[in-house]
Amino acid sequence: MRTAIEIPSVNFHLWQPCNMKCGFCFARFLDVKQEILPKGHLNREDCHEVVRLLAESGFDKINFAGGEPTLCPWLPDLIRTAHNDGMATSVVTNGAKITGEWLDAVAGHLDWIAVSIDTVDPVRLARIGRTTVAGPLTERDYLAVVNLVKERGIRLKVNTVVSSANWDEDFTDFIAKARPERWKILQALPVVGQNDDDIERFAVSPAQFDAYLTRNGSASENGTAVVPEDNGLMRGSYVMVDPAGRFFDNTQGEHRYSRPIISVGVAEALRDVTVRPDLFRRRGGLYNWRASPDVL
Repeated sequence: MRTAIEIPSVNFHLWQPCNMKCGFCFARFLDVKQEILPKGHLNREDCHEVVRLLAESGFDKINFAGGEPTLCPWLPDLIRTAHNDGMATSVVTNGAKITGEWLDAVAGHLDWIAVSIDTVDPVRLARIGRTTVAGPLTERDYLAVVNLVKERGIRLKVNTVVSSANWDEDFTDFIAKARPERWKILQALPVVGQNDDDIERFAVSPAQFDAYLTRNGSASENGTAVVPEDNGLMRGSYVMVDPAGRFFDNTQGEHRYSRPIISVGVAEALRDVTVRPDLFRRRGGLYNWRASPDVL
């Protein structure tokens, strides 16, 4: 593992557009789109340059996120670039655009896929807004995505946001069927300027979040690593890049952006934001993402 940087993993939110409208989403980037980036993303060449600079600076793992990153037509090329530059690669997706053909284009270059699955109850999904114009994905749809991923040797995570729409749910039956290597359970996070209009409807108390963790704790008995993140662990524990190619943090409850990475370089841009290596480690952010599943 390359260790030139204290936090060796970086999230590149390269694509502001999304095909779902989750009410608790804290990565909408409408401010970025309205103020400096009308299309909601950099061009292909600048995306590649950001990835190249991140790899050159010593990041060992890159996580492509959004919005919905699979809407980006050149994401497979970025994954290959990151892989060829020595980074472990990951994508966070809502799963709606994942097909066998898309996975074949990245197989051998993509190490992980994290599928965001908060519930498989269609009523709850509709309440959250985790639905496309065609409607929410069904349990069968999600399991089909899971199987496509595993068939190609790509490692699987599931990300679940705990909100008022699902905090009382027992999700262990689905997790037992999906059998992800890691199940990240996140408390719905309020971020000023991102989800102000909706978060009050979706926020959960620490007690409700803890109740969800207790109710679903048996998932670890099937070999899945259960990784909880409350709001305190989520703020400041990630190195994040916005769709405009700037680092940003949320330590003060809102997004604060750096100077552009392409303009000033990674080291200078990182000085503009706050990241907490201690919180990164406490939330389980450092794990052996390059090892085979058999040795985790």
